[in-house]
Amino acid sequence: MSSQQMQIGEVAARTELSLRTIRHYEETGLVIPSARSRGGFRLYTEADVARLMVIRRMKPLGFSLDEMRSLLEATDRLDSGDELSPEERASLLERMRDFEQAALRRVEDLRVQLSRAEEFAADLARRRSGAAPRADDGG
Repeated sequence: MSSQQMQIGEVAARTELSLRTIRHYEETGLVIPSARSRGGFRLYTEADVARLMVIRRMKPLGFSLDEMRSLLEATDRLDSGDELSPEERASLLERMRDFEQAALRRVEDLRVQLSRAEEFAADLARRRSGAAPRADDGG
C-alpha cells in the first residue's frame, strides 16, 4: 500500500474519530473512501483526512449533517479547478462567508457557556472548602 493511502484505523487515530463515526459519515455521503484495497478495506487519502477534520471541527459547533454537506459541496466546487462563472464563484464564497459567520457566533456562544461552567465549578470548589458561594453569578 502506498504511503498516500491509509486504512480506516490510521485515519481514526489521526482524526481522533471513532471507526463507527467515520463509517457513519461514509454512510451519509459526507466522506467517501478514495479507494478500496484488494481485500475490500477502505483506503483514505490526505484529502479524505482533511475532509474529516472539517467535519470534526463543525460537529462541536452544532452544525447539522446537511449543513456540513453544504459547506463541503461549496469547498469541493471551489477547489475543483473547474472554470466557475463569476456568479457561481460569488455564490459559493457567500455560502462560505455565511458558514464563517455562523461558526463565529457559535464559538462565542460556547465561550459564554464555558465561562458559566467555570464559574459553577469554582462555586462548587468554594462550597466544598466551606467558603460562601459568590452572589454575582449574573444568572
